[in-house]
Amino acid sequence: MRQHFSTGTPWEPIAGYSRAVRTGNLIAVSGTTATNERGEVVGAGDIYLQTVTTLGNIKRAIESLGGRLDDVIRTRMFVTDIGQWESVAKAHGEVFGVIRPATSMVEVSRLIDPAMLVEIEADAVVE
Repeated sequence: MRQHFSTGTPWEPIAGYSRAVRTGNLIAVSGTTATNERGEVVGAGDIYLQTVTTLGNIKRAIESLGGRLDDVIRTRMFVTDIGQWESVAKAHGEVFGVIRPATSMVEVSRLIDPAMLVEIEADAVVE
């Protein structure tokens, strides 16, 4: 059985994707940013706040599909300024410090909105 989670933001139907998909015991969360329920960027200029907000959005997506953050086995972080990696890592560590999923962080030239500083993907295995 395949389940989808949508945030209701306008670009999901345009691009043809879901925020998260669960099939069996696997949950894949699409690249997620610091947006609120209206699709507005939260924390402009503050990569730490954007990371915290993004991880909260990921948590909601996983929980809506019956998972928990403890089920996350992998994250991928995309940042527009690798020089701010410590702020991103701090926020990631506050959420995943005990869980310790495999992860990567790479710098990208830009994200879909210039106000977005970080985008994160997550994969979870629900036991």
